[in-house]
Amino acid sequence: MTSEQAPGTESPSGLELSPHHKRWLLRTAERTAEDAANELPGWLRPHRGEQRWSVLLVVILAIVLQVLLPSDLILGPRAIVPGIEAALCLILLIADPGEIHKSSQRMRRFSLLLIAVLAITNTASTIELVHVIVTGEHVSAVKILASGAAIWITNIIAFALWYWEFDRGGPLARALHPRPRPDFLFPQMSDERIDPGWHATFFDYLYVSFTNASAFSPTDTMPITRWAKMLMMAQSLISLVTVALVAARAVNVLPLH
Repeated sequence: MTSEQAPGTESPSGLELSPHHKRWLLRTAERTAEDAANELPGWLRPHRGEQRWSVLLVVILAIVLQVLLPSDLILGPRAIVPGIEAALCLILLIADPGEIHKSSQRMRRFSLLLIAVLAITNTASTIELVHVIVTGEHVSAVKILASGAAIWITNIIAFALWYWEFDRGGPLARALHPRPRPDFLFPQMSDERIDPGWHATFFDYLYVSFTNASAFSPTDTMPITRWAKMLMMAQSLISLVTVALVAARAVNVLPLH
């Protein structure tokens, strides 16, 4: 085979093939590779990136819930942390609007910083709420229930973002270069007949986070890697403490008439 000859275009006998036969062999090889790729389940095939604005809408909901918390349950002055979170949302939306398609370490750092600020702030609010409940401070049942619900929902959003950002390298990595070894085993991965074209989106991770916070354990989606197990364990613990203490305290302060 000469240096200009494409691989796989020489004849078995070593004779030079005609240009027509070379083109036919190349088209056949391309069709074979395309057919093999199409046989893969959807979550292993490259696909279009997610819409960033749909994720940021959920983040904005979490920011609003933090703003509505009582002042004694907020980390620092009321406007500072939500202002930082809103600024990070704006940076991400301006830098990469529409579909998530830019491969940038800076963009990923901004995204991780936003999730970290959201999670740390909500954890601090959880600690403050537990302190109020345990010390027996006189607080109305409505305030305890409303604050507990806001913190619990924000906790779901924060951990959904962690799962979404870290599973198989993040949303961009899953779209462009899907890894065969998942961190979370979704039902669609176990049986491709459920939905052959399925691939995980933020809603799937939001659902995983909600069910984990509600049941205090995995439901239909199993964590595979150690970091996934640790995150789900931490979320279950925070959710359990929040729900149990808030419910117990609210029952004690609710009026009986």
